[in-house]
Amino acid sequence: MASNANSSTNQANNTGDDAHAELTAQLEELLNTLSNKFAGVSSEIFAKMDEMSRRLDNLESQLAANNRDRNAGPS
Repeated sequence: MASNANSSTNQANNTGDDAHAELTAQLEELLNTLSNKFAGVSSEIFAKMDEMSRRLDNLESQLAANNRDRNAGPS
C-alpha cells in the first residue's frame, strides 16, 4: 500500500513537472515572438525616421537654395 502511495505521489510530481515544463516552453515561445515583433517594429520606426530625416534635409537644402536665388535676384 505504501508503494502504491509513493507511485501516486511520483506520478503527481511528474505531471506537475510536465505542466511546468510545458508552461515554461510556451512562455519562452511567447517572449521570443514578442521580441521578434518588437525588433521588427523598431526597424520600421528607424527606417521611417531615416526617411523623414532625408526628406527634411532635402527640404532644408531646397529652402536654402530658394533664399539664395531670391537674394541673388535683380536689385
